[in-house]
Amino acid sequence: MENRLIATSSPHIKSNETVSRIMLDVLIALLPATLGSIYFFRFAAVKLIVLAVVSAVVTEAIVQKAMKRSVTIRDLSAVVTGLLLAFNIPASAPWWIPVIGSVFAIGIVKQAFGGLGHNFINPALAARGMLLASWPVIMTTWTTPGPDAISTATPLAILKGGEVVGNLPSLWNVFIGNIGGSLGETSALLLLIGAAYLFYRGVINWRIPFSYIGTTVIILLLFGGTGLTNTMYHVFAGGLILGAFYMATDYSSSPVTPKGQIIFGIGAGILTAVIRLKGGYPEGVSYSIMLMNVAAPLIDKLTSPKVFGEVK
Repeated sequence: MENRLIATSSPHIKSNETVSRIMLDVLIALLPATLGSIYFFRFAAVKLIVLAVVSAVVTEAIVQKAMKRSVTIRDLSAVVTGLLLAFNIPASAPWWIPVIGSVFAIGIVKQAFGGLGHNFINPALAARGMLLASWPVIMTTWTTPGPDAISTATPLAILKGGEVVGNLPSLWNVFIGNIGGSLGETSALLLLIGAAYLFYRGVINWRIPFSYIGTTVIILLLFGGTGLTNTMYHVFAGGLILGAFYMATDYSSSPVTPKGQIIFGIGAGILTAVIRLKGGYPEGVSYSIMLMNVAAPLIDKLTSPKVFGEVK
């Protein structure tokens, strides 16, 4: 009788990881890029980051109180959303842009759908999309790093051509982040250092970011006619690194199946390359990930493994 088999309900596999620990890992991974944005854009970066994070945390607390839910600001998810939103805002933006963006990200995209884990789309990306549609001039006015900030065109805008003219910065400056752009997306080097930490901690896996970036590169090389050097500008400039490693990998808005994650990354890569090559907007990462977020439930449904013993 001592060796009886005891059956219990799922889950049978448990982990010591908590939401707050995972969010803390993401914040640690974002720390190099945060410090880099402050170094390049000075007080403007500090102002926008603080406003975005504080607005996100305060909004979460107020909405949860109003909806009579437990206040969960200690899980750090609102801090991550605020910081990622700030990373997607140009240094020249006025103070009220991150405030409105954070209120929208937390109040509408996250809490209105049930809170953490229930949002079908990445809150920070949705907020950026809303801000870009509402105030396109503010959200696309870039300044050069340093104390004497002047308006400049991003490398992607120069590559796009049209009415935008200018000389491309060196690939090294693009890689380290010494260019105009949104706060946290300019330095591919610092973002990759943070991504390496996320891989080390097991917070993310290779499927989505590698398939995303790889697909984008292949399509640009095959159909872009840009050559290898200009393709590297597409990889390191803009939001591809930030989006692939930190936003497309969002647990609640991306597929959970291994095959689904690869399909998700390939789809986002195709959309990004098509928008950059044929669209009127030189970027495309935000809209690509959001479109694939909407498709994530269908991808999971089509790629979910068969239940053991299932019959038709």
